[in-house]
Amino acid sequence: MITLPESKPIITYTHRLRSRYGETDKMGYVYYARYLEYFEVARTELIRSLGLSYAQLEDEGFMLPVIFSQIEYKSPVFYDEEMAVEVSVFKKPLIKLETWYRVTTYRQTAPHVLGQVNLCFADAESRKPCKAPDNFLDLVKSKP
Repeated sequence: MITLPESKPIITYTHRLRSRYGETDKMGYVYYARYLEYFEVARTELIRSLGLSYAQLEDEGFMLPVIFSQIEYKSPVFYDEEMAVEVSVFKKPLIKLETWYRVTTYRQTAPHVLGQVNLCFADAESRKPCKAPDNFLDLVKSKP
């Protein structure tokens, strides 16, 4: 069972998207593995909302491999439903970036899906864990 941290997040971003036909299974539910893709899209847009992009991080020699993920499915999202994928960060990222997710729809404000994905900052050349880049930390710190 996933329990989101009770503290106030230091960053939150909500990405809206609509489920497409090819993302659903025979029952008309969004296929379970798609949520990891939705989480990635929301996380990418969270970073972009800070004024940085994954591409810039990579150009600076950093990678962000996933080191842990978990998902709790509470109720299905159906074909053509608009979802709000909320991604939150509760701890200052130093080496690890812990991201937490809630997926809701207009039909149901209680979460359909909860998730957690942890990533590690890594040096692109050595592929070893490293400290988060200063420009990323500065952007996180300055986020209201």
